[in-house]
Amino acid sequence: MRQNIVAGNWKMNKNLQEGVELAKELQSALQAEKPNCRVVIGTPFIHLTEVCKTVDQDLIGVSAQNCADQESGAYTGEVSAEMVKSTGARYVILGHSERRAYYGETNEILKTKTDLALKNELTPIFCIGEVLEEREADKHFEIVKSQIEEALFHLSADDFKKIVLAYEPVWAIGTGKTASPEQAQEMHAFIRKVLADKYGQDVADEISILYGGSCKPGNAKELFSNADVDGGLIGGASLKAEDFRGIISAF
Repeated sequence: MRQNIVAGNWKMNKNLQEGVELAKELQSALQAEKPNCRVVIGTPFIHLTEVCKTVDQDLIGVSAQNCADQESGAYTGEVSAEMVKSTGARYVILGHSERRAYYGETNEILKTKTDLALKNELTPIFCIGEVLEEREADKHFEIVKSQIEEALFHLSADDFKKIVLAYEPVWAIGTGKTASPEQAQEMHAFIRKVLADKYGQDVADEISILYGGSCKPGNAKELFSNADVDGGLIGGASLKAEDFRGIISAF
């Protein structure tokens, strides 16, 4: 059976000392009250080594928020998948909507990053999702399907089973518009059908599909109760241990 997962994405927040303190707080809280789901925290690159030393990764998995599309070489400022692995991290977030929008990441680039992550035994948390214009033009299914097909459908079934997907309704993040639990379930069910058509229902049923909209302690239980919503990729609410625990306890 597929895992339920609550993954925090700290984005560009918390200096090193603050990040380690938050990791300690989460570790202590989850040791006292064991979660009913897999918990992951996605920290800035410079935090990875220290946070990996701070937490028990059987309790809290550690993730990078990105990796380079090159193995090594003269790429100033980049961090390779091998470097991420060397910190002790086990996951990497790829294709986040902010990276697609601000840094021009294409499906072709993300295909390469996915291959490098898998080569280095990292679990990709692969983000997909449509912007407002695409939703309003009724192209949301088409866009999400193309993101999956172009970046991931070269993978074997065995490799695809190592991927976690995260659906981001980009149009509902910070816009004042809200994606309803019904809209989340509709898209997640569509994604699972796309996977089933390619790899078969058994593989599709093994893939965790997280919801990456504005998930908070107040709406997590309703979102997670949907059959095809297997958890959340959490932004702002993952920066406070109490809020993050509130989402984790929705399972």
